[in-house]
Amino acid sequence: MGDNRSRVNGARSDYAIEVRGLSKLFGGFTAVDSVNFNVPRGEVFGFLGPNGAGKSTTIRMLCGLVEPTSGTALVDGFDVVADPEAIRTRIGYMSQKFSLYEDLTVEENIRFFGGVYGLSGARVRERLKWVVGMAGLDGKETRLTGTLSGGWRQRLALGCAIIHEPGIVFLDEPTAGVDPVSRRNFWDLIGGLSENGVTTMVTTHYLDEAEYCNNIVMINDGRIMAEGSPKELKERHVSYDLYELLVDDPAKGIDVLRAQPWAKEVSLFGTYLRVGLEDSLGAELVKGALEKNGVAITRMGRVSPSLEDVFIRVLGEEGVR
Repeated sequence: MGDNRSRVNGARSDYAIEVRGLSKLFGGFTAVDSVNFNVPRGEVFGFLGPNGAGKSTTIRMLCGLVEPTSGTALVDGFDVVADPEAIRTRIGYMSQKFSLYEDLTVEENIRFFGGVYGLSGARVRERLKWVVGMAGLDGKETRLTGTLSGGWRQRLALGCAIIHEPGIVFLDEPTAGVDPVSRRNFWDLIGGLSENGVTTMVTTHYLDEAEYCNNIVMINDGRIMAEGSPKELKERHVSYDLYELLVDDPAKGIDVLRAQPWAKEVSLFGTYLRVGLEDSLGAELVKGALEKNGVAITRMGRVSPSLEDVFIRVLGEEGVR
């Protein structure tokens, strides 16, 4: 069978996705710069970075939608260049815009995507019922998709992307533009897929969401900056104590602290300042520096590092190279 021609030695790898030296150039612009990573089967794998970092381009190469400039990538053992069609039958793909037809009803969208993936008859009816239930759209099958809330459309798009029950799913910024409750509910669905053995690769610029991932790759300007589990990344890149402060003048406070040689990291989180210190004595130095410069502290306490702290730290490390 043709499906076996691109598998490495005809064997099934422990990895659902294997990437080596993958690059993509658009003219003189390097969108993805020689990235390397593996995704074990059944894992929720986060691909993190700001807008324009190269996340979507990487996803599209792995889905066989964009041909790489150089490097190799295997998805379920098939080469993305040699056999993109074999890959497309084995994956689900949900793009940033949810891939739905807003002028079709919920049921029409489900039936359409079922047909795209070769489902018919009783199988379509069975999966239609499953998608409607999963998306919480019982009784809304005849509603136009464009009239649904962002959360409903998001879950419907996921259902349409996995209607054929693929073993690997690519989700490109799936929670962009939806409310926090819908975002949390969506990650519950992703966790459920993983429990059923589905490998899920998710791109996102919401760093708090990455806490739900088994492993993470951080990418910026097309290059991988760090990778590991959330716990490993925090331990590796944030080795100091973190303090969070509420002050009366955040802009002045951040300037004061950034001028101090003992402040390892200083950043603004909403209305709070966050500063990294090597030891507990640093807390007194913070208070003294701010008070000396007329910045009043309303609240100060230690906090656990987040992946946003990691990302800020990694960006700083990249900047000094």
